[in-house]
Amino acid sequence: MMAPALDLPDRIWSVAAARQLRGLIKTETQDSVDGVGSGLDVTWRMTMPVTPTEILRHHVERRPKATAFVFGEDVWTYERLGADADRVAHAFVALGLRPGDRVALHMVNRPEMLVAYYACFQVGLIAAPLRTAFKPAELIPLLGRMRPSLYIGDAALYGNVAGADPSILPAARRFLVGAAEDRRAKPWSMLLGGLAREAAPAVIDVHAPAVMLNTSGTTGEPKFIIHTAATLSACVEILTYSGLSEGEVAVEAVPLAHASGLFTFLAYVRCGMPFVLLEQFDPDAVLDAIERHRCNSVVAMPSMFADLLARQRARPRNVSSLRMCLTGGDVCPLQLQEQFPVHFGVPLRIVWAATEVIAFSYGLVPGPVSRIVPGVQFRLVDHDGADVPCGETGELLLRGPNITVGYWAGPGQIADPLNNGWFHTGDLMQQGEGEDLWFVGRKKDLIIRGGTNISPVEVEQVLATAHPEVQGAAVAGLPDAVLGERVVGFVELANGGKRLVLEEILATARSRLADYKVPEILMIIDAIPRNALGKVDRKLLARMSAELLGGRPERFDRIASPSDRRFAAPGGSTPFKKRARQSK
Repeated sequence: MMAPALDLPDRIWSVAAARQLRGLIKTETQDSVDGVGSGLDVTWRMTMPVTPTEILRHHVERRPKATAFVFGEDVWTYERLGADADRVAHAFVALGLRPGDRVALHMVNRPEMLVAYYACFQVGLIAAPLRTAFKPAELIPLLGRMRPSLYIGDAALYGNVAGADPSILPAARRFLVGAAEDRRAKPWSMLLGGLAREAAPAVIDVHAPAVMLNTSGTTGEPKFIIHTAATLSACVEILTYSGLSEGEVAVEAVPLAHASGLFTFLAYVRCGMPFVLLEQFDPDAVLDAIERHRCNSVVAMPSMFADLLARQRARPRNVSSLRMCLTGGDVCPLQLQEQFPVHFGVPLRIVWAATEVIAFSYGLVPGPVSRIVPGVQFRLVDHDGADVPCGETGELLLRGPNITVGYWAGPGQIADPLNNGWFHTGDLMQQGEGEDLWFVGRKKDLIIRGGTNISPVEVEQVLATAHPEVQGAAVAGLPDAVLGERVVGFVELANGGKRLVLEEILATARSRLADYKVPEILMIIDAIPRNALGKVDRKLLARMSAELLGGRPERFDRIASPSDRRFAAPGGSTPFKKRARQSK
């Protein structure tokens, strides 16, 4: 199926936004429209270089003094970014690294991370970012699988890998940013200028591995997802359909070690769009940056936008410059989408994406909906692989140059991600009117009760909007010998919500959902558990509910939730028909 054309925002200069730039942001260029510099012209956009390296080189050659990004009080021009990347790339070659070698990047968001990415791209090395939240027990096995030839990390994080055996992490090729206690590790400054300059490879294969991103591991052992310069470029090009514009300013607070941070920063550079780089996500820091630099775009996880909303309510900042707020990575609560424009003046848009692929633009209505981008090939299929009619639920299949080339299995070994030429996402969707695609849920997360499929997303959206005190909701399937699974719900409540609130939530749920979809237990929880990417950890929720019930659901009235020992269950002819009461 070939997607039809979309009526998307024009990717043209934003003159009004450019005039709003304040603080450290500035744009210097030879091109201008209506007197405002854009840095990119229409002709050039039609013949855009295909790789991240060529895009950066274009900016260095045509607008070297223009601002690429700002970090604190430090302004980085394209010229400076390109020069540092060039120095580090030559240092890599001087150290004996060759195309295909892995470079472990273990840093919070900082300029050195961007420089290292581009240096790796320039000489055909594979950039392998490590998650900063991981502990030694998680990092050492990952390093053992990737076998990096060189490590670059924050001095503050180095302790988590310092004990790695030299056979896994070469002792002589460990470089640190910041003061290090381990004298065996070398300073980052050596890569910038302390090594002899060697000639870099003249030609780099754009279809060779360029980056390996590890998943959050919610489906088992973390996978290494491989992207090439070609697939990165295709993903970034699709991301620009979300309305990124030259001359505007973005905030980059999502981790650069994650796909979200990597794709977005490459998209900003692709568009010649300066951004404010924050070391890590902090809602007050993001709001302050928007106010100071008159930022126009923010991309973040739903949980991050919830934090932004809470802080904006507590201490309002001037966010009138905002034009686009985009979220993905998990289902965004409808309540958050409804409340966000009240305090930020712009809608909170949702777009489906995965570490393996960028394929869609954001939806134009509230809810988990995305829009099909021209040229993206997709199918929605049933269990037998047959296409489902419009309006029916099916698994999303994708095909095209914007998809990962596979999963890392070792040097020279990449597992094919395709099945009969299609990438099976594992996500269930429905095609609505026009170009709309509605996310239904993860195929593996479906709750099957008495042979009937139940979408956790559908139930969560009802719970989240069932009562004003609900701040978050999640649903999991509890194994049951008779029905296969039963529905268990979890809610975060404001103001220390009472059991009466739970009964009201369930009453609303019964009025909006078929009886078999209504949670048979509803628990209050301090916070919905999420993984490193901010996605709901349904496995942990299921395990929590199973442990609380002790394997005997008929005992539910004698156990409590982990937060404040309150829960409720709907009435009806089920083993859960007893009235819930506060645990003693």
